[in-house]
Parts: sequence; structure tokens; C-alpha cells
Amino acid sequence: MHWLIECWTFGLKQAYACLFGGFLLLIMLVTHFWYPLDTLHRYDFIFIAAIVAQIVLLATGLETWRESVVILVFHWVATVMELFKTSDAIGSWVYPEPAFFQIANVPLFTGFMYSAVGSYIARIWRIFDFRFSHYPPTWTTVILVVFIYLNFFTHHYWWDMRWLLVGLTGWLFYRSVIFFKVYETYRRMPLLVGWLLVALFIWLAENLATYANIWIYPNQSDQWQLVSLSKLSSWYLLMLLSFVLVSLINRVESHPSHNGVRNLVD
Repeated sequence: MHWLIECWTFGLKQAYACLFGGFLLLIMLVTHFWYPLDTLHRYDFIFIAAIVAQIVLLATGLETWRESVVILVFHWVATVMELFKTSDAIGSWVYPEPAFFQIANVPLFTGFMYSAVGSYIARIWRIFDFRFSHYPPTWTTVILVVFIYLNFFTHHYWWDMRWLLVGLTGWLFYRSVIFFKVYETYRRMPLLVGWLLVALFIWLAENLATYANIWIYPNQSDQWQLVSLSKLSSWYLLMLLSFVLVSLINRVESHPSHNGVRNLVD
């Protein structure tokens, strides 16, 4: 019975942490199949819906002001990258529909998509009461994610450091363990494994978003197809960037003892 309660609690907490991201994905899918407004572009509707959702979450206390700061930071960081990636000279992906709320080739709702990742991490950090062991010094993680962010730009003109950065991530965090309280007992998991699971979830959401024509990659211009699994490495690094940014706002606390801690599968 205890494991059933714990599984149910885990699912509820995950659903709560995904509120903003889940809402955005739902809006994208619904408006793909049914969008009756002729006087408002679909992308603009998504942008307005995201703003309204943020106001509601803050007003109801479902989101804290600290978490809203995370969303604001991610919106800015993501928009800068989007402007570069969607420029005519680069063209990594395109937004095929028109929008009024847009800068260059980037509809303004796009920043909220990245913010949803930061929002998820900030919220889940709080509700699962994260603790860590063998977490590397903050300055090393900041330097790592600075290079990760820069590589999203520089790899178009120079050597792609992606796999070197993945290797450095493994070297920095191979001993790191995350402790999280689902119900009464702390569970633990290698931090690298936890990040991989989140990156996989984002990749699945990306497939739904591209299917809903939110953005498309060059190989999807004629017909939709599954996003390449190679994108997992990009999401893994971007998610690591998100995690470290959140760690600068949420304190990284060490777990005082392994007593009373179980493995995830115990």
C-alpha cells in the first residue's frame, strides 16, 4: 500500500510541476486541430494565453515570485538564441505561421517554451525538496554552462564542442546524487540519469510541438517526421543550463546523511 501511495504522490507532484509546460503544449495541440479566430494569429493567441496563464498561476499561489524570475531569465536567454538560430543566415528551424507579436523571425511566445523547462525545474526542486551529495562547486558549473550556451552559437562557424561538453559534464557530475522526497522517505538517483530522463521527456514534447506545426526543422518542411534522437544531446545540454541557472536561485543543499534513504527502485 505504501508504494502505491508513493507512486500516486509522485505522479501528482510531477503533474503539478508540469502545469505551465503542460498548459502550453495543450494549447499548441488544440489550436493545431481547431482554431476558429480569423482576426488573431494563432501564434499571438498562444503568446497571450501564456501571459494569462502566468498571471493566474501567480495570483493563485501555484507559482512563486521566485519561480517567475526564473521564467523571465529563461525568456530572455532563449529569445536571444532563437533570434540567432532562426535568422536567414542560419535557419536551424523556422516558424511557418505569421504573428504580430514577433521580433525578426521569432514569435514572442517561443521564450515561454524554454521558460516552461526552467519553471518545471524550479517548481520540482521545491516540491521534492531536493538535496545533493558530491555536487561540484558552483563556479565550475557556471563555467560549464557558459560554454554550453556559447556552443549553441559558435558551432555554426567553428568546431562543435557538444560531445566534449557532454564528457565534461560526466566528469564533473559522475559522483553527484540527487535526493528527493516523494512522500515520507528520501529517494536517490544519479543526477546524470535524472537529467537524461528529463531530456527524453522534452524530446517527446518537441515531437508533439513540431507535429502541431509550432516550429519545423528543414527535414520536416515537406512532411512531418520524428525528430532525430540526436537532438537529445542538445536538450540534455540545454536542460543542464536550465538546472544550473535554477541552482543560482534555489540553494544547493547537501543531504546530511544517507540514513533513511532508499534507491529509486527500492
